[in-house]
Amino acid sequence: MTQAPGGVRPTTSSTGAVRVEARLRERSEANGRFFTAEAERLARLCHKMAERFARAGRLVAFGATPADRSDARHVAVEFVHPVIVGKSALPALALAGEGGRVADQVALEAEGDDIAMAFGGHPDTLAALAAARERGCLTVAFVPDSGAEWEFDLSDVADPLIRQEVVETLYHLLWELVHIFLDHRGLLEGRAAKPVHDSGASSFLYPFLGQQEHNLDDILDDVRKSMLLKADEITALRTQTLHDGCDTLLAAAAVLRDRLDAGGRLIALGNGGSATDAMDVVADFHTPMFGGPARRALDLTEDTGIITAVANDIGTEEIFQRQVIAYGREGDVLLAMSTSGNSLSVLLALEEARKRKLVTVAFVGYDGGKVLANNLADYVVVSGSQNIPRIQEAHASAYHVLRELVELAPPS
Repeated sequence: MTQAPGGVRPTTSSTGAVRVEARLRERSEANGRFFTAEAERLARLCHKMAERFARAGRLVAFGATPADRSDARHVAVEFVHPVIVGKSALPALALAGEGGRVADQVALEAEGDDIAMAFGGHPDTLAALAAARERGCLTVAFVPDSGAEWEFDLSDVADPLIRQEVVETLYHLLWELVHIFLDHRGLLEGRAAKPVHDSGASSFLYPFLGQQEHNLDDILDDVRKSMLLKADEITALRTQTLHDGCDTLLAAAAVLRDRLDAGGRLIALGNGGSATDAMDVVADFHTPMFGGPARRALDLTEDTGIITAVANDIGTEEIFQRQVIAYGREGDVLLAMSTSGNSLSVLLALEEARKRKLVTVAFVGYDGGKVLANNLADYVVVSGSQNIPRIQEAHASAYHVLRELVELAPPS
């Protein structure tokens, strides 16, 4: 859907399409290079994380900046609220700047069997990482010279947005594949005596998973192969999303640029992992990028007081609709993200935005769901998959490219 509402011209220039293709190529190369080099280490990290979870440890994720906070929130919600059949919930929490100094929070919360996952290289984050290591936590970081026990260096990827996308795929894979080792409890040193996972619950998900209970090397190799397969899956889905959605993204970027230049706002929303994507979108628009200024943006997942009040007194389906009524104005643009395209809270928000003459953009998965079938958004980008982590990773690429295209779009 690329019809521009309100008479605003869509940007379909060959320059924009060439830029999208170039950005896709950069992402594909960075993704392939990183996971080819690091799949074996990531498999071993999965094993070490499983040992911590089996000893009743937790994942403690943290980040000091708004964008890093979105990743900390994202990885925590994946572990606590698994969306793939056969996966058990695992304990995780996210600590971020709104709670005060991150290092102080980690110093109070981290325990010896925990896994500390640090996002970004902010001095407060690195101080928190050091505090976690002092307490005996397994430490993981994604910047060089962090002091983490498990450090993954992406400094050869020039674009910070692409680095963030690779890291998102990385922690999704850790979440998906750590369960293999929990299904083979005989491989976990120092585990608690009681069972912590149903044996074999997730084995059907992994084509290379062997049956060996005590052969760690074989299972590590199975996990490594699964890592590479899944890394290829996101490259394929990212390619489909940006190829099929190129004209839509260009047109949406042109309209969004006009609305922002005229004083409007971007309003973002989503549920679960898509809520953390909304956090990230707003953080990116609040940051001057690609030669443009900071842009007005509002995150409807931010205010837990409003969300819980509406959910408790009216119903969860209206948590975003009520906020669109309160904040949405003609001249704004609503960006809704839903992996299924069927979330009722998202559908109602899009319907309300239409009534109030907001431009509506939607990033969805599966076949587009009701959002696409019922024509509920002016611009719809579909990531054609039923794999929720891969959909979210493709959505991250789409909204990062959109952020760049907004600054490339010529002003009216």
